[in-house]
Amino acid sequence: MSRSTHDERTEAAPTADWHSRPLEDVYAALETTDRGLDPAEARRRLEREGANEIEAGEGITPLQILVEQYKTALIWVLVVAAAVMAAVGHTIDAAVIAGVVIFITVFGFLQDYRAEQSIQALKEMSTTYALVRRGGQKTEIDARKVVPGDVIFVESGDIVPADARLIEESNLRVDEAALTGESVGVSKEVGVVDEGTSLAERENTLYKDTVVERGSGAAVVVETGPETEIGQIATALEGAEERDTPFQAEMDRLGKLIALGVIGIVSIIAITELVIGDTPPLQVFLTAVGVAVSAVPEGLPAVVTLSLALGARRMAEKNALVRRLPIVEALGSVDVVCTDKTGTLTEEEMTVQRIVANRETYEVTGTGFDVDGEFRRDGEPVDVDRVAEILRCGMLCNNVDLGTRERDDDTEPTEDGSGERDRAYLGDPTEIALFVAAQKAGFDHRELADEYPRLDEVEFTSARKRMTTVHGTPDGGTTAYMKGAPETVLERCDRELVDGEVVELTADRRREIERRTEEFGEDALRVMGFAYRPDVPDLQTRDPDEDLEQEMVFLGLQGMLDPPRPEVPNALEGCLDAGINVVMITGDNAVTARAVGEQVGLSSTTVITGPELEEMSDDELRDVVDGVDIFARTSPDHKTRILQTLQGKGHTVAMTGDGVNDAPAVKNADVGIAMGIRGTDVTEQASDIVLLDDNFATIRDAVEGGRRIFDNVRKFVNYLLSGNGGEVTMIFTGTLAGLGLVITPIQVLWINVVTDGIPALTMGVDPAAEDVMERDPRPPDEGVITERIVTSIVGIAIFMTICLLPLFTLNYFGELIPGYDVTGTLLGWSPDYEVGRDLAQTMVFTGFVVFEIVRIQAIRYRYGLGILSNRWLVLAVAVAITLQLLVLYTSTGHLLFDVEPLALVHWAQIGVATVVFALLMAVFVKVQDRFFDRY
Repeated sequence: MSRSTHDERTEAAPTADWHSRPLEDVYAALETTDRGLDPAEARRRLEREGANEIEAGEGITPLQILVEQYKTALIWVLVVAAAVMAAVGHTIDAAVIAGVVIFITVFGFLQDYRAEQSIQALKEMSTTYALVRRGGQKTEIDARKVVPGDVIFVESGDIVPADARLIEESNLRVDEAALTGESVGVSKEVGVVDEGTSLAERENTLYKDTVVERGSGAAVVVETGPETEIGQIATALEGAEERDTPFQAEMDRLGKLIALGVIGIVSIIAITELVIGDTPPLQVFLTAVGVAVSAVPEGLPAVVTLSLALGARRMAEKNALVRRLPIVEALGSVDVVCTDKTGTLTEEEMTVQRIVANRETYEVTGTGFDVDGEFRRDGEPVDVDRVAEILRCGMLCNNVDLGTRERDDDTEPTEDGSGERDRAYLGDPTEIALFVAAQKAGFDHRELADEYPRLDEVEFTSARKRMTTVHGTPDGGTTAYMKGAPETVLERCDRELVDGEVVELTADRRREIERRTEEFGEDALRVMGFAYRPDVPDLQTRDPDEDLEQEMVFLGLQGMLDPPRPEVPNALEGCLDAGINVVMITGDNAVTARAVGEQVGLSSTTVITGPELEEMSDDELRDVVDGVDIFARTSPDHKTRILQTLQGKGHTVAMTGDGVNDAPAVKNADVGIAMGIRGTDVTEQASDIVLLDDNFATIRDAVEGGRRIFDNVRKFVNYLLSGNGGEVTMIFTGTLAGLGLVITPIQVLWINVVTDGIPALTMGVDPAAEDVMERDPRPPDEGVITERIVTSIVGIAIFMTICLLPLFTLNYFGELIPGYDVTGTLLGWSPDYEVGRDLAQTMVFTGFVVFEIVRIQAIRYRYGLGILSNRWLVLAVAVAITLQLLVLYTSTGHLLFDVEPLALVHWAQIGVATVVFALLMAVFVKVQDRFFDRY
């Protein structure tokens, strides 16, 4: 729906600065108040502004999928060939060619249709309901009916329904990771911020589809639907360029080259036979069709599609869900991976790693939510009593709930919910880390709550930067526990606890604690300070700032970090060994990003932040981008700019993302990768691959799978095209020599689709070469067809002609060769067999099939694969041989293919030709090894 009225309403007050204007100005611009809108006015605005939703793009229809199958040049060569055969009365040949066309298109349609069906339509991004104030009354409405000027109310667990300016808040904290990439929730407060403040730091504004972590608030809606920050990102996706994968471009180019080649060869033959020779026009047509059919690798589309589908299936088993089949191959040519930090390189589970207590520093083992761990000093385990007081404080001054998650089996959850499979921590990630650290020391939250019942709480706010809880004690007293920013906690302490004794907190000790806090920060640890106060003032008369939170006893520090996934360093090293550069692009600060980068193996000395990036020109960024593997404090625009710069330098780039802010970059990447666990619907819709486990190691496995698939594609493309080259050369040479068709079009189709096609299909499941992840990525300008493969096509075509053309002439003109019939009789050739064209064509037909089987292992040998390394290929060869024998020795085969049954003498001739062909191939491969790369 048009937003022109909205633009007119805000012409004098640009919407980009809602966060920097006084609330009075916001109310005036929106023509509303803190009491919200009148219901009638809300209805008028809904009609004028449109629904508060973001329209999903239309999917492709089955008809469009079917039409896509007929866009390749190869298909149209066959269509024309079938029409010509039907026009000249060769109905059986025409029917077979038409059947091949139908098979190829139906197979491709089914694969593409299934892939399209597996892609879920873009889900509604707004909440189902929203709580608003209209006419002075709170009302729950469909979130799609929220309009600018509405006053909305949110609380813990809610999804914000629209962009809104905050007017009230209580301990409000919002998870904006889906929009900004920030891994830590943002505390919100009422007020005005500078106009130039970045999106991630606008503390007075709520954004559509972000999640309230805790607290509550009220806000006036300033933008809805496509005008929201998330809506503008989703709208930008519509203009993103649909990029063909390198493989799609290569296959399209190959199809056009083959079509042009067919036209050229047919033209040469037709002109030669019509002008120079004395060949009837009908024979010219038949020859032209034979050349056309022989030149087209009919099995190639089916083989490619099935190979990619099988590759996609294998990748899905390794937690990488492929949404577009051609992208499977594109992964193999990726030379840069741009990845998020949180949840992809790291666990996305804050973990306490160091503790300062009793004037000593302790290391904490274990990561994530695993409660198994120990406390060490200088590598040696220590008694938990050394850290018990600070851990008790961390668990008591904490609002985490411990629940259970649903199970996929019928096993009953443990009674206390403490079983690893049942545990579900509900709360702020920082508090969860403190809770788990206390569990490692043996603290039980239920027992501790009974022993130290909570009497009161002074909540955390962004202004206070601390939280305090008051508890009863086992001896009947009252104690306050505090946690917060170290400097804030230290300000309220005048003593510290050392070895069970409360001693004075001296100025030197304060400086030491501050120094230790800085050291933790340099290691990217998020640091919190802890203190307690025994015998607190009377609950009825105390003031938190003046009475309760004073004269505290300092307990120590806890430093926590979202640790790297344990498998990431090896996976990242594997990518680097494979010539793939890994670039971390994160919304976190530079110190955290650098520290995590060092832990996972990114050793860049240069970290560029978002503000620094904005000051750089495109040329400056282009000059340095290859030397930077960490970008911090980035925005959505920064990600896209980095991506486009890398692509502009010729890199094939894979981009990961989870939040809506990542969607444009994911959409425009050569390979877009979305996170399946924490990813948003918009990002998944924009992606090519969805990681079901959000794990960087899965990207490494996917790249390996992509390279394996590309190797297999290159093998069977070489196999099919070199065979087709031999067929074209044979027909071309035979025609120019005045022999007519040395093999019929229907026989060529049989070879291309069945005896070639079946083994080629099974090449798609060949195992990976041992060096598949030790090579550098394939250069962007290197296609499937390399110079080596071109020489193979030419060489094999010549060798086939050299070896098979004598078979044709020997059997076509056999009666003219002295002693031929005697030799045939001695070898078991019945004198009832008549030499002639049918027999000669049968010899060439069968010779091609045998040669193709020999060539299979010659091609696979270069990849270090033995004959028995692919059992499906062995079976396929057996099937191909069996089918060929059925053609030769059944009446149906004789009728359809115009063949003669072969006797022992014929097989002997084919055997000799095969030995000569194999020797020529062996010498040829050695020559190629001297002039070309291995592959």
